[in-house]
Amino acid sequence: MTDFSYDLDAQGVATITWDTQGKSMNVMSQQGFADLEALIDRSLTDDSVKGVVITSGKPDSFAGGMDLNVIAKMKQSAGDNPAQGLFDGLMQIHGLLRKIERAGMDPKSLKGGKPICAALPGTGLGIGFELPLACHRIIVADNPKAKIGLPEIKVGIFPGAGGTTRLTRMLGAMAAAPYLLEGKLSDPKAAKSAGLIHDVVPADQLIEKAKEWVLSATDADLVKPWDQRGYKMPGGAPYHPAGFMTFVGASAMVNSQTMGVYPAARALLSAVYEGALVPFDTALRIEARWFTNVLMNPSSGAMIRSLFINKEALEKGANRPAVPDQRVQRLGVLGAGMMGAGIAYVAANAGIDVILIDQTQEAADKGKAHCTGLLDKGIARRKVTPEKKDEVLGRITATTNLAALKGCDLIVEAVFEDPKVKAEMTQKVEAIIPADCIFATNTSTLPITDLARASQRPDQFIGIHFFSPVDKMLLVEIIRGRKTGDRAVAKALDFVRQIRKTPIVVNDARFFFANRCIIPYINEGLRMVKEGVRPALIENAARLVGMPLGPLQLNDETSIDLGVKIAKATKAAMGADYDNEDADDVLFWLFDQGRLGRKSNAGFYAYDDKGKRTGLWEGLGQHFAAAAHQPDVTEVQHRLLMAQVLEAVRALEQGVLTDIREGDVGAILGWGFAPWSGGPFSWLDMIGAPKAVAICDALKAAHGARFEAPDLLSELSGSGTGFYERFATAGQTAA
Repeated sequence: MTDFSYDLDAQGVATITWDTQGKSMNVMSQQGFADLEALIDRSLTDDSVKGVVITSGKPDSFAGGMDLNVIAKMKQSAGDNPAQGLFDGLMQIHGLLRKIERAGMDPKSLKGGKPICAALPGTGLGIGFELPLACHRIIVADNPKAKIGLPEIKVGIFPGAGGTTRLTRMLGAMAAAPYLLEGKLSDPKAAKSAGLIHDVVPADQLIEKAKEWVLSATDADLVKPWDQRGYKMPGGAPYHPAGFMTFVGASAMVNSQTMGVYPAARALLSAVYEGALVPFDTALRIEARWFTNVLMNPSSGAMIRSLFINKEALEKGANRPAVPDQRVQRLGVLGAGMMGAGIAYVAANAGIDVILIDQTQEAADKGKAHCTGLLDKGIARRKVTPEKKDEVLGRITATTNLAALKGCDLIVEAVFEDPKVKAEMTQKVEAIIPADCIFATNTSTLPITDLARASQRPDQFIGIHFFSPVDKMLLVEIIRGRKTGDRAVAKALDFVRQIRKTPIVVNDARFFFANRCIIPYINEGLRMVKEGVRPALIENAARLVGMPLGPLQLNDETSIDLGVKIAKATKAAMGADYDNEDADDVLFWLFDQGRLGRKSNAGFYAYDDKGKRTGLWEGLGQHFAAAAHQPDVTEVQHRLLMAQVLEAVRALEQGVLTDIREGDVGAILGWGFAPWSGGPFSWLDMIGAPKAVAICDALKAAHGARFEAPDLLSELSGSGTGFYERFATAGQTAA
């Protein structure tokens, strides 16, 4: 059954309606392109058709993008020459959109075309905006929840169906940059103000207004600026004085933000620059060549898999136990500090009633005030209305009365990281809440199985690790204790999906998954400081390999006193097996100097009186003198990456991690592991297990047994297989 239907009214306006079968939002398929082209041909060759409206059968959206299987089929169809297959397939798409754009007009006189209007009921992303860009008019329903834009750069590609070329020629390189290089999305009114679309109309008048425009359009209304004689790019082309400065600045900006490790950003900039020097149709070919280049790059493939395919699968409940719906109706949050208040905010924002508990009414009210502050920031940015603010705050009850928890079906405890305090709260609250209420503890390090000993219902006890700040961080780590039951896991997963975050589920072990990997990264940076590696080399090497923060800056952000507390607790638990003394020498010395990180405006970095970093603290280099011989950048990067990656592999070996998709997605969203790589397992597959083992062997010889290749990695090296080849089945582990 086709995803596109056709209707011709008595006035001669043909309406092509896109309605992907079995999907809540339209997604373009290979067959969809063929069906759409057939209907466009029908419209252009039928003399009774005066014009066309392209719209959606979905009530609140136009389209969410392209089915990535389209790209896979292009590659497969070309056999031994996948790049040619991709390029040819892309040029076919360009041909269809160009056919819509020219609409049968005479190529010389630019007259005689049929007006084609895109009528969007709501969200149009990716091809869902590139298709409208090829139409002569874009009219969008006044739907404040709708998003318009081209977010491809966020998943490792760039708009490759004409979006890059058309948007640049519409707005100019400078004005188009936020939408292309940052993937900025806009609501309909903002999109109109920015010049992305033409009109915003009431939803119930969308088709009526589109047809009115079609029937009143003139030949001049159909000709795009770049097809007109004497067209000049807004802001200037590269050879224009103003344009020259734009492109020089854009190149500097892209390289400063991406550190040269994101191929899509570089390719996009090249496509824009080269395309601006040639006629429009040649620019489309250039765009297609650069897009093909990106699609053939393993980095882009890994990013697409992790940040689009795998992330979406996890958000849809890929590893959810088969139990009935467990969506939360009423949430109890114990502790109204920054973490508890953040949890209350995201829950209330998702429509959940929240009871926010603290020891004093003043503390509870302070937690609710934090939510007020977040909403006020949203109002200032025009992302929240005053009515929405009142609605969200109305769902939060701040109180000291534990009896208010009686109607809750999920409790999230977010009190101090102290087992005794947590145990006391567990027992008090379980005496009040319903027998079937799930109890979750928010902790980043304490073993869930140990905390569950305080519970009378350990099968209903689970760990939920939120990352700070809760309102901004996308990942939530769900930890299954030894006795945690399937319903508790399903409850946690359904809750995380309700608050529109990405969940991963791991089994209980010290530091779970995220902190298990990120703490060695920080410690490796500290070890290098102790060895005399220059702090600037450590930090810049990390950023040059794609880490958003170097290990020293990350330590400042998370607070040095927290690092000291974790180190002491870990040493007490591990005894003779503890091997981080060199890292502790640096961390504890800084702590003794009263430098606690950003929160004290003093840490590895120096800060001004407004809390802005002014550079690495000179005292660090003075106390830990630089060694005469400095390692090369690659060795530093290998140490920092392998410190994280090897722990991810060990977590998989030991059954803490049960799905490599969760490992890759969790690493990128949880602590920003080099997103260009697709995550630790994708990176190992990218470089190959034999090379990874060789790197480990060299690091082990130079720096110790912590870099010894795990048995699983050595096994994959010997067999010539990769992680995704071995563990492609969802839920399969190394055990």
